[in-house]
Amino acid sequence: MPGQTAGHSALRRLVADPDAFRRDVWSREALLTRAGELPEGFTDLFSESALDELVSRRGLRTPFIRVARDGTTLPNHAFTSGGGVGAGIADQVDDAKLSALFAGGATIVLQALHRTWSPVLDFSQQLAHELAHPLQVNAYVTPPQSRGFDDHYDVHDVFVLQVSGRKHWRIHAPVVDAPLRDQPWTAHRAAVEQAAAEPPVIDAVLEPGDCLYLPRGFIHAATALGDVSTHLTMGIHPWTRHHLARELLDAALDELAGDPGIRTSFGAGVEVDDPFAIVGDVETVRERLAAAVRSVPADEIARRLGDRRRSATRPAPVGPVAQLRASQAPDAD
Repeated sequence: MPGQTAGHSALRRLVADPDAFRRDVWSREALLTRAGELPEGFTDLFSESALDELVSRRGLRTPFIRVARDGTTLPNHAFTSGGGVGAGIADQVDDAKLSALFAGGATIVLQALHRTWSPVLDFSQQLAHELAHPLQVNAYVTPPQSRGFDDHYDVHDVFVLQVSGRKHWRIHAPVVDAPLRDQPWTAHRAAVEQAAAEPPVIDAVLEPGDCLYLPRGFIHAATALGDVSTHLTMGIHPWTRHHLARELLDAALDELAGDPGIRTSFGAGVEVDDPFAIVGDVETVRERLAAAVRSVPADEIARRLGDRRRSATRPAPVGPVAQLRASQAPDAD
């Protein structure tokens, strides 16, 4: 099965004990697993040569690549240019610009690698299946003694897979527990900076084959040591009760749309910004909305979340030519 190696599941390649991880660690604690506790390294998934091929031979474009230096993401024009004769594309990677930036200490970030690199695609699909949460994969390639981003937290869980080189990571406890996508670290910059000045919960150097798990909200920063450092970050976007609440409210609103008493217009001249003018309508809507929420069956919420899950998950690759050939020559099955 894609993502499995010598009978090991995708999750087993990242943690020593998948059952203990699900029970005791998932969404709760940071966890560092050393290479000696895992079946093998990660060079079958990605490598420095894979980066060179993607950026220099495959016509990679933004937003599949970005570049960061000294905690700041550089503008696209700093590392892109036109595609040349016969390619009316203005944002392809410029080899000379990118090489100069990298030599000057900038970090190369390949985004959505699960869309552009087959080994990562296969592994990430298996991991998403095992965890039952959508995920994305980025690659970070950092020159020696450089740090791409300042201390920050992510709004999704991450597995950090150290592919090559060494990187010093400092992990601090959250200032916002389990932040949602609209609760980024930049909204709590001062608190993050203060927390980053405290003693870390993990202070370690990741070696090739090591894996670090961070639940969303854990503050982190990393610096390459001595040589080029390459790691994969698998961002897990977990389903939460907030997703359920949103679908529940949307379903209730759909039901209220069939209520003429809710669809009726306010009176002419009503001051909708005056709480005394609308207090009676607020109470009416509150009561009917609460009743509608209570009446939504669980299977309707499951159906809606299923639709969202399908749209959030990378489908299995389907080759259009192979699909056509298969349809032209069906077998007995």
